[in-house]
Amino acid sequence: MGKLSRKDFITRSVMGAMGLPLLPRLAQAVAPMPSPSENATTDEVYWANVRQQYLIDERVVNLNNGSVGPQPIVVQQAHIDMYHLSNCAPAHFMWRKVNEKRETLRTELAALLGCRTEELAINRNTTEGLSTVIFGLDLQAGDEVVVSDFDYPFMLNAWRQRQMRDGIVLREVKLPLPITDEAAAVALYEAAITPRTKVVHLTHVINWTGQVMPVKAITAMAHAHGCEVVVDAAHSLAHVPLSFSDIGCEYLATSLHKWLGAPFGTGALVIQKEKKASLWALHAPYEPLTDDIHKFEFLGTRSIPAEMAALEAIAFHRNIGGSVIAERLHYIKSHWAQQVQLLERVRFHTSLDATHSGAMATISIDGLHAGQIAQHLWDTEGMHVGMVEWNGMDAVRVSPHIYISLTELDRLASAITNLATK
Repeated sequence: MGKLSRKDFITRSVMGAMGLPLLPRLAQAVAPMPSPSENATTDEVYWANVRQQYLIDERVVNLNNGSVGPQPIVVQQAHIDMYHLSNCAPAHFMWRKVNEKRETLRTELAALLGCRTEELAINRNTTEGLSTVIFGLDLQAGDEVVVSDFDYPFMLNAWRQRQMRDGIVLREVKLPLPITDEAAAVALYEAAITPRTKVVHLTHVINWTGQVMPVKAITAMAHAHGCEVVVDAAHSLAHVPLSFSDIGCEYLATSLHKWLGAPFGTGALVIQKEKKASLWALHAPYEPLTDDIHKFEFLGTRSIPAEMAALEAIAFHRNIGGSVIAERLHYIKSHWAQQVQLLERVRFHTSLDATHSGAMATISIDGLHAGQIAQHLWDTEGMHVGMVEWNGMDAVRVSPHIYISLTELDRLASAITNLATK
């Protein structure tokens, strides 16, 4: 199958909503949201209130939140307000007044990611962050890097470019997904390491299936062999438990515009304090070998209002609670999945165990291509899902977010059942 990028992954999904008329402008006020109850995971009244915090088009059931997530209305409004202010005099209001929030945002993101403020750089997405690391590491011809066949294609391409340009050697781990044996996962990576291995590249939550990998255990093993570890956490933040210091890796990048609900094109790169000086920045700063984290933020002109509106996304996330969100995401995934998992023609490529998955699950139906399944869901229920055509998989990925209702997920299960029992 063809190799898909994150952008291609979205484009290849069913895009029937493109012809729909634009929605009305944002409401001036949003209904206040109460604090979660003790039984918040199954409190449907509470989650109905959460749903009201989003701009919903009832004609579309968005089950492709893993590609890019919508922002709560308060985040959109904060972004718009700062954008309007910036346009009054961009060099003054955007570069000075709006950008004054940068260090506050760094502090809040560091707390969320479990790292020190001096280790966190604010950027535009995971791909940019990981590219900074991949192209910034001092590797020589013959040095080895371990990757997997289910790592994100753009990152594999980045490593291949280094292979072509610098003569490094890539050693690929074949992952038998879903994988639920932590020791077996660690052993697969350990078998790929040789005395010449310098770096192990890991994906925390695999975008194709939602598989949660035991990155902490693999990192510990890699360190025992003298390797540095790079973690792709694009799908981790605000989705599954994530802590840079707990994982123990040297480098980690994530996106804020997926599960956290920050504006599109916002991300973060975390670099262990001791590694900052030796890592070359992707965009050259004034002092390339300084250990100042700001050297990784020389990105030229970018949307500062979008970045600063991430503060509202963090506040929204904290108001509900990270653990509450994680439990709810797993609950709603299980709600629909359990209704179809015993169907003879349905095959799950994702474990339903909370240790090994969060909100996402990828399924195939014997005798049908991904496009046929996705088109059926769109035509019959207005449901937008992702399509997975990778490593022999011909499947659809379902990724609901916290604003999706159980009624919508029941409709999903019914539609899959009808399709699989024809």
